[in-house]
Amino acid sequence: MTVSMRPMTRDDKPDVISLLKATPEFEPSEVMVAEEVIDCYLDRPSGSGYYVQVAVAESEVAGYVCYGPTPMTEGTWDLYWVAVSSERQGGGIGSALVKLAENEVRSAGGRQILIETSSKPGYEKTRRFYFSRGYQIVGCIPDFYTSGDDKLILRKLLV
Repeated sequence: MTVSMRPMTRDDKPDVISLLKATPEFEPSEVMVAEEVIDCYLDRPSGSGYYVQVAVAESEVAGYVCYGPTPMTEGTWDLYWVAVSSERQGGGIGSALVKLAENEVRSAGGRQILIETSSKPGYEKTRRFYFSRGYQIVGCIPDFYTSGDDKLILRKLLV
């Protein structure tokens, strides 16, 4: 299977939104925020502060990644979302998307990437995915999202 990566286009939006809605880790409110970010990017790709890339396999959107520079910092970037369709998970698409984002950030002078994620048990697979790619927990805000659901801050140094 050949997978290509490219910037997201307006034509990709329905497939990306469907992918997000089908991802069990994402709450409906998170999908709404992701859609707002996607719209911001699609309306002003070079001025939105977001970068959105899609992975295409067999002419279908198989995954996406969204990242951007962290406001008011030098060289710090956020990795906002990574999602891969359930039938394509485990095939290296998520890793390729993260690597693409890391390479783009590095090329732009980025020195570190931060990820904010949940401590809920349902996010264990997501956390293991990031840990296996060199991300480490550098912070925890207890009961951030809701009682018993901490915000975990992960970081990877790129230098």
